[in-house]
This record gives sequence, C-alpha cells and structure tokens, in this order.
Amino acid sequence: MEEHPKNSRNEKLKSWFKKVGIAGVIFFTVKGLLWLAVFYFGADLLNGCGK
Repeated sequence: MEEHPKNSRNEKLKSWFKKVGIAGVIFFTVKGLLWLAVFYFGADLLNGCGK
C-alpha cells in the first residue's frame, strides 16, 4: 500500500519535534515573541521621532 502524503507529512513533523525537543519549541516561541516586541516598540519609537 502507498502512504498518503498527509500521513507522510505528519510523520515528518512528529520526527522533527522529537529531534528539536521542548527546548527548541521554547526557543522558537521566545524568539518569535521577542521579534514581535521589537516591531511593536520599534514602530512606537519611529512614530515618536516625527513629533
């Protein structure tokens, strides 16, 4: 039997999470939150420069 592409993709995702682990998930979550803060506060600073 042939594997369905969705199952294959799901298995790849599971194996990636096993390789990266919880530390990797936390790292990428914190990294994303930091970038959001940089853009938020950076836009606020640029908005204040024009006054």
